[in-house]
Amino acid sequence: MAPCPHLNEADAETVPLPPVDACGECVALGRTDWVHLRLCLGCGKVACCDSSPMQHATAHFTETGHPVMRSFEQGEDWRWCFVHSLLG
Repeated sequence: MAPCPHLNEADAETVPLPPVDACGECVALGRTDWVHLRLCLGCGKVACCDSSPMQHATAHFTETGHPVMRSFEQGEDWRWCFVHSLLG
C-alpha cells in the first residue's frame, strides 16, 4: 500500500485556534466531559476525540473534509487520517 498522501502533506506546525485547552464546541454546549483533545491540521480547530461523548473532531472532519488531525495531548505526537483510517 502506498503511503497516505494526506499524512505526508499535513502541516505538523499548524497553530491551534482558541480555546486550546478545551473543546470549544463542548464548552459552548455547557459540557466539560470530553476525554482527549485533537487538533485539525487543516485549520487548527481543537475538538474532542471519539472517546468523548460528542466526538467533535470526527464531526469536524465530516463537515469540512479536513483529512488529518493529531493528538493534542501533552507528550503525544501521532496523527490520524480520517480518509484512509491510518495512523501516522
